[in-house]
Amino acid sequence: MRLKAAQIPTALQQLRETDHILAAVIDRTGPFALKTQKSGYEVLVQAVISQQISTAAARTIRLRLQALMPRHKLQPEALQQLSDEQLNQIGISRQKLSYLRDLTRCTLDGIIQFRRISQANDEDAIAELIQVRGIGRWTAQMYLMFSLGRPDVFAPDDLGLRNAITRLYHVPPNSHRRDFEAIADQWKPWRSVASWYLWRFLEQ
Repeated sequence: MRLKAAQIPTALQQLRETDHILAAVIDRTGPFALKTQKSGYEVLVQAVISQQISTAAARTIRLRLQALMPRHKLQPEALQQLSDEQLNQIGISRQKLSYLRDLTRCTLDGIIQFRRISQANDEDAIAELIQVRGIGRWTAQMYLMFSLGRPDVFAPDDLGLRNAITRLYHVPPNSHRRDFEAIADQWKPWRSVASWYLWRFLEQ
């Protein structure tokens, strides 16, 4: 189920009523404005690039990669034509290069089918996505949020979310993932919305 614009007022009201700390972040940040992308392949390429590097560095590499593509669109057919040297030169590591190659192969060969994934529930969608080398649960969860627009996704291994929860809720940074999940439980069924506000909190 994709988050609909008509649901956002209800989501924000429930989050405010449930969590006064998050309510203050919502009021300070303003309207909810998560933008989803329809291209599943593009979202996954960006998620792979973003693994374990800063947002700014990931954006730089993404723009360089787009500059190599026809009409600046991240397409599997176009990426397949790029050499390893071209991808290395724009800052993509050998490891991530192997991940992008496997993602491209699985997409072109139909091993993963984005239409089928879009109709699956969250856990089934994650199970299909993690067949691709380099796509773990975090990357799959980013896909659910930023491509499928699922309303109730929380990624406890996301460094940004952990940092925000550590600062706002005084959870020790080295806490177990279940401690972060316990905080997020109060945001159900709107954990994606709450996560978006936590990322904006860090930017502020």
